[in-house]
Amino acid sequence: MVELNKFKFSMKYSQLFGKTSKSIQADADSANAKLLTQGGFVAKQMAGVYNYLPLGLRVLTKIQNIVREEMNAVGGNEILMPAMTQEASYVQTGRDNMDVLFHLQGRDESELVLNPTHEEVVTPLAQKYIFSYRDLPMAVYQIQNKFRNEPRAKSGLLRGREFNMKDMYSFHVSQEDLDAFYNEKMIPAYEKIYQRLGIGNETILTSASGGAFSRYSHEFQTLCDIGEDTVYLCEKCGQAINKEIMEEVTGCLNDKCLNPKDNLVERKAIEVGNIFKLAARFSEAFDFKYADSEGKEQLVQMGCYGIGPSRLMGALVEVFHDDKGIIWPKSVAPYAVHLVSLGADDNVNEEAAKLYEKLTGKGIEVLWDDRDASAGAKLADADLIGIPTRLVLSKKTLAEDSVEVKERNEKDAEMVKLSDILKKI
Repeated sequence: MVELNKFKFSMKYSQLFGKTSKSIQADADSANAKLLTQGGFVAKQMAGVYNYLPLGLRVLTKIQNIVREEMNAVGGNEILMPAMTQEASYVQTGRDNMDVLFHLQGRDESELVLNPTHEEVVTPLAQKYIFSYRDLPMAVYQIQNKFRNEPRAKSGLLRGREFNMKDMYSFHVSQEDLDAFYNEKMIPAYEKIYQRLGIGNETILTSASGGAFSRYSHEFQTLCDIGEDTVYLCEKCGQAINKEIMEEVTGCLNDKCLNPKDNLVERKAIEVGNIFKLAARFSEAFDFKYADSEGKEQLVQMGCYGIGPSRLMGALVEVFHDDKGIIWPKSVAPYAVHLVSLGADDNVNEEAAKLYEKLTGKGIEVLWDDRDASAGAKLADADLIGIPTRLVLSKKTLAEDSVEVKERNEKDAEMVKLSDILKKI
């Protein structure tokens, strides 16, 4: 098991694809754009499109897995739908003129679209398998890249033209059943995701425009000074209202609160999730009906629930960083421990190798900076990359049979005996 774990959990920095960089890209307009590139997490391909390097992919995958676990917990079935579909489906729903659509033409001159969302795909797909009230309720989701022809891609991973997205779609016999699933399962599931990511206290349920679907929808907004959204926060109940609907409300929309509009506080925020009650909007377009208990045909009621792992990755950096670099929450950090061996002393390197094997053998994810580089460069890179726990081995620490331990989010380090290190981590 130790040998298997070594490849599953740990990495030597000398073997890592993608390195840190001191240079800052000219168009880096946000902390996440700057730090994720400098830290070797992503590499920009073009405006709004990024390559995910090993460190970045590890973070993204951990975010995806948290989202996946919570979607499974509410009964979601994971599927994978195509990124591309026929434009005719968008014509059928009246959404073929959306300005964010990427339009393509096949070799046979067929008109195609890269999906920005998947209502036009999932509705006829569900229609193949849902016929009766006995087949409902049902929920399916996927985690897949989406494409939106944004007029101005900006803010690193926060607004891209290609991005990673979890979209769930639920199907119900009635508006009442949809309401219950929406309020009792999906809102709590999203709140749990944000808690697990470490931004639960900063992320608020926000009422927003429902567009063509309903009067209001809900967004989850993470309070952050660089956010592009403006929300009005009710400090009495912790919910908020998006600026786009402020003119049509008199105050907090929480039925248990109803705090007057003048008492709400203006804040900047990053949208990190959205949920809609689609009702029969797409069911009508595709004539998607089920037979009720009396054999009568009824339109299926639908809900959709979006959350972007790549956008969350960018938002986490915006919330958790300082002037030295990123400070990853433990739940999504690329590795749990950043082991730094200082100096070219053979004994130091031997002890570092032993510690690396010891930690890895216990299933602890370790990034070992085994490079022949200066202490200053190694320690600066450790701060930039932002792994939660840093261990430093040197001739000085080994003279005390110890290792220096420092948490990324704390100022001071401490010496811990090598024999006690597993108790500390």
